[in-house]
Amino acid sequence: MSESIFKPDWVSPPGQTVADILGERGCSLAEFARRMGCTPKEVSKLLKGGARISAETAHKLELVLGATADFWMTREAQYRGTVIRQEKMRSKDEEDWLKQLPIKDMRQRGWLDEKLFASDPLAACLHFFGVADLKAWHTTYGDILERAAFRTSRTLDSRPASVAAWLRQGEIESASINCKTWDPKGFRTALLELRFLTRKRDPKVFLPELTARCAEYGVAVVIVRTPAGCRASGATRFPSPDKALLLLSFRYLSDDHFWFTFFHEAGHLLIHSKKALFLEAEEISSFEENEANEFSARILVSPEFREKLGRLRIDRHEIRAFAKIVGVSPGIVVGQLQHLGLAGRNQFNTLKARFQWGNCND
Repeated sequence: MSESIFKPDWVSPPGQTVADILGERGCSLAEFARRMGCTPKEVSKLLKGGARISAETAHKLELVLGATADFWMTREAQYRGTVIRQEKMRSKDEEDWLKQLPIKDMRQRGWLDEKLFASDPLAACLHFFGVADLKAWHTTYGDILERAAFRTSRTLDSRPASVAAWLRQGEIESASINCKTWDPKGFRTALLELRFLTRKRDPKVFLPELTARCAEYGVAVVIVRTPAGCRASGATRFPSPDKALLLLSFRYLSDDHFWFTFFHEAGHLLIHSKKALFLEAEEISSFEENEANEFSARILVSPEFREKLGRLRIDRHEIRAFAKIVGVSPGIVVGQLQHLGLAGRNQFNTLKARFQWGNCND
């Protein structure tokens, strides 16, 4: 019977094997250095894998520790081979990861340190995400996206790295917003007052007020335009127990969609788990999303007006008059009528306020 040759795929340096033997024998590093005819510094490099085992060193190890020189040379070769393979794999993983990120948009919008990117694109992207390496990125953002409510959505799952970049920029911008401690009761009450902001057509007017009012109750409202590969309208999460992030994209640039999404996200913050991340996009339907939809609809058009909405005579004058009574913009009413099937998707859209990115936070 032929003998099989044991060739393990060593991950630890040969110096770890040396250290294990010295530990078993109770031999100090100083004593080992003397027996090897080396300095303590040279021994330290050997144990950490910083120094390669040459034929001469392998012969000395055979004399001092007993294992054959061939064993030590094989151990060294296997370790170095493993290091090279791991570096190649890591390099390929990093290259693939960079390709998944919306680098062009990230650079154009100033999300990346251009000086660092010019010399080391990988380091610039890791710096943006605030992680040390790709493994840390997967641990931090991979887990977040896995827990997200949208995880069954084909639209968003296609580019999770882009979604993560959008979320990260939201986190970065939210850090500059000074918020009081999360106050769900106060926030719920404030929402009824905030809906009157829907009648203000200029984002430069209503966004500062919206941001300031929400910050009073521990909610950082951030507007970040989505990069390529991310089609989210909004997101909510709690970066800390005392502060909520409500991230909006202004994706459709119309008042009905913006405000419905805002109150939808507010609903998530108030009625769902603080540990969850909720991201909104097309193709999503779940119990939590339906709850948030109903919450938003009830805030925008309170139950006392819902029945009247269903009986509304559908013309521009009646829509404007009803919106004024309810205290919301005509675009909100149009959006609700279209959602309920009482008006066509192509009807009365001129009553909606249309925004441009020059007037929104970017």
